[in-house]
Amino acid sequence: MTAQLLFREDAYLTSNEAKVTAVTDKGGILLDRTVFYATAGGQPGDKGIIRWEGGEIAIATTVYDAEKDVVHVPAEGQTLPAVGATVTAELDWENRHRNMRAHTLMHLLCASVPFPVTGGAIGEDGGRIDFDIPEGQIPDKAELTATLNRLIAEDHPVSFRWITDEEMAANQHLIRTMSVKPPMGTGRVRLVMIGEDGKVDLQPCGGTHLSSTAAIGPVAISKIENKGKINRRIRVVFQ
Repeated sequence: MTAQLLFREDAYLTSNEAKVTAVTDKGGILLDRTVFYATAGGQPGDKGIIRWEGGEIAIATTVYDAEKDVVHVPAEGQTLPAVGATVTAELDWENRHRNMRAHTLMHLLCASVPFPVTGGAIGEDGGRIDFDIPEGQIPDKAELTATLNRLIAEDHPVSFRWITDEEMAANQHLIRTMSVKPPMGTGRVRLVMIGEDGKVDLQPCGGTHLSSTAAIGPVAISKIENKGKINRRIRVVFQ
């Protein structure tokens, strides 16, 4: 049974009650509903704790299995809850909020560099995006830093809306990433909008985000690297 992904409607929800629907042969825990984000699109899976009457277990990360079920991966050497047990899933909020800051920052970086995206990842200190940028059009580090900090300081709202798979298929221009496709197949796709009606950035995304850009805090472009003939990796870090 596919879990209800509560984080897609409310990224600020820190815990939820759920039932254990399965335990995998490797000890992964499946729930009927969860606030835990599973690793995807360059965003790491959530960490936290699952508690139940008489026990609790630390969750080291969260991933998708081959059937696209959300698997809560426990740290080794712990007692697992029984299938059917009622539990409380609680996020490591500091870790999640940092990932939200970084993911929203990556959307601002994407909006500020108008070239195709070939890859990206979020880290503890910020993140990076790989762009296909022709020679002679590589952005200046100081100017790009100033642009990002301006967009952050302007405190643009971050929101989302849902469109159908058919609408997504008819609006391929919204997809910036060349290697990661938007989550489709459930009949609808979530569009993340930064600024009123997405005037700053508008693209399909299943990840977790802040409610406004000011919460990102000050940042800086730390490095622009060559990663191929026209592939450029731009790293941005929190200050």
